[in-house]
Amino acid sequence: MSAAFTTRFVALGDSFTEGVGDPDPGRPNGVRGWADRVAEQLQAADPGVGYANLAIRGRKIRQILTEQVEPALALEPSIVILYAGANDILRPKVDIDAMLTDYDAAVARLAAAGARVLLFTGFDAGRSKVFGTMRGRTAIYNEQVRWIADRHGATIVDYWRFHEFQDWRMWDVDRMHMSALGHATMANRVLEVLEHEGLAEVPDMPELPVLTRVQQLRANALWAREHAGPWVMRRLTGRSSGDGLSPRYPQPTRL
Repeated sequence: MSAAFTTRFVALGDSFTEGVGDPDPGRPNGVRGWADRVAEQLQAADPGVGYANLAIRGRKIRQILTEQVEPALALEPSIVILYAGANDILRPKVDIDAMLTDYDAAVARLAAAGARVLLFTGFDAGRSKVFGTMRGRTAIYNEQVRWIADRHGATIVDYWRFHEFQDWRMWDVDRMHMSALGHATMANRVLEVLEHEGLAEVPDMPELPVLTRVQQLRANALWAREHAGPWVMRRLTGRSSGDGLSPRYPQPTRL
């Protein structure tokens, strides 16, 4: 099937790349996401572009590399975009150097196959009272990713420096995934890195609600009950939000 396309764009990763936070009931797994939006722009300019998205929410880095790299190589990709490791960084303990050893080898294989490889740095969550504690880990991860990119001629999509994502309107109600606005904004950042002329349509910026102290406490309690609590429980019980899900677009397709 991949032979039907002159260019094959393949996206790998976890919930970030799958598109969680950007709901669309009409699409596989019920989400759209930045990668779909990038593919739509690439395909609008060139009907020969095929798009595959192998990402599945909840996957840690070794799962992503084990489950997605070989299928991606089998598609003979022209462009591969990979973001992996965020779910590992959030674990109580993580050896970032060891984690990125396999990552380095995977990037080497993708680059050696002739694909243009784009890698993401991690987001700077320093302003978050919950996730800001992981800022140091993410900074170390980013430096390693930059080094890997330099070694293999990959291109960096520098999420760490995208300061517009410090605005809470870029984030879904779960405070862990980007909103539709965030995904559209990220799509345009990726298109800029690809030096593509077309840009994705960005939803209107909603008004930022001004909450009283009591309203903030209620909102935080609701978030803890509906999102943070279930997230912690899945990790304690070894379950994943991606259990039972399949890749959204395992073969190159037109959207």
